[in-house]
Amino acid sequence: MSLPHAILTALLEKPSSGLELTRRFDRSIGYFWSATHQQIYRELGRLEREGLIRALPSEQPARGQRKSYEVLPAGRAELSRWTAASQDPKPLRDPLLPRLRAAAAIGTAGLEDDLRRHLQLHERQLAEYREIERRDFPPGSDSAQDRLHHLILRAGIDLETFWTRWLRHALEEFADLPDGS
Repeated sequence: MSLPHAILTALLEKPSSGLELTRRFDRSIGYFWSATHQQIYRELGRLEREGLIRALPSEQPARGQRKSYEVLPAGRAELSRWTAASQDPKPLRDPLLPRLRAAAAIGTAGLEDDLRRHLQLHERQLAEYREIERRDFPPGSDSAQDRLHHLILRAGIDLETFWTRWLRHALEEFADLPDGS
């Protein structure tokens, strides 16, 4: 995924200002694709220069006034092209895994505590996702948009479930390691 495409998607869902986009990223898109407000504003400028979005006319012009943006037909076409394009999956890149490999060579001092911390973080994220699922996807919410949004959330739930299960297993392995490993 690329930031421009995430922004185009968010603007298609609802024309927004940069500040509103930043808040929406923090509340939803940011769970799977993060961006700083500087990155969002930079991309908005680039997308506007490329003719993919435009600033909506303001009711009263004023210097420094917040601009809201909407997607133009060229932006919709780019998003359609990108959505239909084939992409290979990306390999998992988590620094914890090479750290475990290094621990096999130099010892595990301090790593078990960090595994416990990671487990707590993943358990907390899993609980948050399950609360979102309970709140936002009650039985019977089966519009196409709801189903696709729920599918995205399920990916997060399944990923956090994987990590919590794997971290528990890793901690069990650590408990069985000989001293001084």
